[in-house]
Amino acid sequence: MKKASILMIIGPLFLLGLYVFPLWNIMLGAPQYPEPLGMNIYIDGIKGVDEFDIQNIDGLNHYIGMRTLPKPEDMWEFSTFPWVIGGMVALGVLIGLLGFFEKVSYKWFMGWFVLMSILGVLGMYDFNEWMVDYGTNLDPNAIMKLTNADGTPVSYKPPLFGHVKMLNFDVTSLPSTGAWFMFVGMMMTVMAFFVGKKAWKPERSANSVRPIKVKPNDK
Repeated sequence: MKKASILMIIGPLFLLGLYVFPLWNIMLGAPQYPEPLGMNIYIDGIKGVDEFDIQNIDGLNHYIGMRTLPKPEDMWEFSTFPWVIGGMVALGVLIGLLGFFEKVSYKWFMGWFVLMSILGVLGMYDFNEWMVDYGTNLDPNAIMKLTNADGTPVSYKPPLFGHVKMLNFDVTSLPSTGAWFMFVGMMMTVMAFFVGKKAWKPERSANSVRPIKVKPNDK
């Protein structure tokens, strides 16, 4: 269990990379922009890939009625996510330490992974809902009002994952460095589970065998 517990301690620590590196990256490329515009999405805010990217993206969005990109104080997620990640790191390290001293079984390692996966899915769902609102809730007094063939307003929702053509822009949305740190850390906890399970079996079987006391023959 000690090797498994060490993996369990190290794995959650990889999530600390989310405080330094962006979780997601969205790039916008068009013929009039030799250098694509980009934004990096961190757990505590949005920053431009280059210095003036956010300013330029907001300027483009103004013409089609999209709101300016949110600042950290505009979204509760940017103040909550850092606490959630910190809590999961602390919980994972605690479980690993308890496993190292044989206070909990390897099953707790998978429990942490499942909980982190659920939180990750909820975070992605929330992120996607924000992009839907951001790309469809447009200013009716916008300078440019474009509609589909059926008369409905054009949606400017960026993709959650992958590439789309949006007007004359190529928009690509992909995980960034922080997401890969989180992925590696979570996979290490899965490894910890299987290493711990393998080490746990002989221990349990050995403990299940009780020595038989043989009474000496009476003389």
